[in-house]
Amino acid sequence: MALSDPLDPHPWARELGTLHDRHAPARHPTLATVSPDGMPKARTVVLRAADRSLGRLEIHTNLHSSKIADLMAKPVAALHVWDSGSWLQIRLQVDVKVASGTDVADTWARVPERSRTAYSSSRAPGHPIPAALAYDHAPDPAVFAVLQLDIQTLDLLHLGADHRRAQFTRENDWAGQWLVP
Repeated sequence: MALSDPLDPHPWARELGTLHDRHAPARHPTLATVSPDGMPKARTVVLRAADRSLGRLEIHTNLHSSKIADLMAKPVAALHVWDSGSWLQIRLQVDVKVASGTDVADTWARVPERSRTAYSSSRAPGHPIPAALAYDHAPDPAVFAVLQLDIQTLDLLHLGADHRRAQFTRENDWAGQWLVP
């Protein structure tokens, strides 16, 4: 079904295609996972890449972060983007593959030096330390991981004067369907 409406049926170009703009709403979405004990966990992440042709997004993380354990137990997640300027909510359901080690060596080579310290500690993020900066700051490619998020469902909700909602699914070759907002 072709949707003829200002609500862009492929928000990649407008939202997800602006990842290099530090102020773009889609650059810092909320990633939600479910822990192995069944507890939901949500955190802000940084989108590092988007490939529209593959329907894939990329996030970098520390291999010891709790999201890795969550995703190893259940390799699915949800992303949430809120664009306050456009009154647009984007929700994505994704299948996730965790890649690390030699599989991500080329990606590690492209990570800016100033960003590499996020992938430094051999202890898990959230592990108690005696002082604010009392942890290893030396970048370590061995704890660098890439999350490859294959989008399955894209749900758009525009909260303007007339609320509109549409959903696009990989299963239907990204054909859109209007939904009750």
